[in-house]
Amino acid sequence: MNILLIEDDAIEVMKLERAISKLGVEHQLIKARDGEEALNLLQAGGSLPDVVFLDLNMPKINGIDFLKILKADDRLRFLPTVILTTSANRKDMLECYKIGVAGYLIKPLKYDDYVNKIKIALDYWSINELIDS
Repeated sequence: MNILLIEDDAIEVMKLERAISKLGVEHQLIKARDGEEALNLLQAGGSLPDVVFLDLNMPKINGIDFLKILKADDRLRFLPTVILTTSANRKDMLECYKIGVAGYLIKPLKYDDYVNKIKIALDYWSINELIDS
């Protein structure tokens, strides 16, 4: 499975890389530091990721604005996009679901809890039937 991680915090990127490694799964992680870089990757015309993990708090284009752009694009609108954030703000959650997010995961403080959450998310998206573009 190809996973696009849109995250500006290098520590969070390393944490997801370590979690995937710890789980022993063969997923490819594609990284973008912000929404602008992610859009450039997605609009380059290559193959699309199977799932997108998106942080909300980023420079240039924040997660909610990125999600709006993604859902307005005919080629990208069906990409399963899961928010992976520290924000438990109900307003953020409601806005993301209103726009059409596929899931909203709050990063737990404990690393083992984080790994377990990532495992569940990856297991789900690994067996889910996805739309090929």
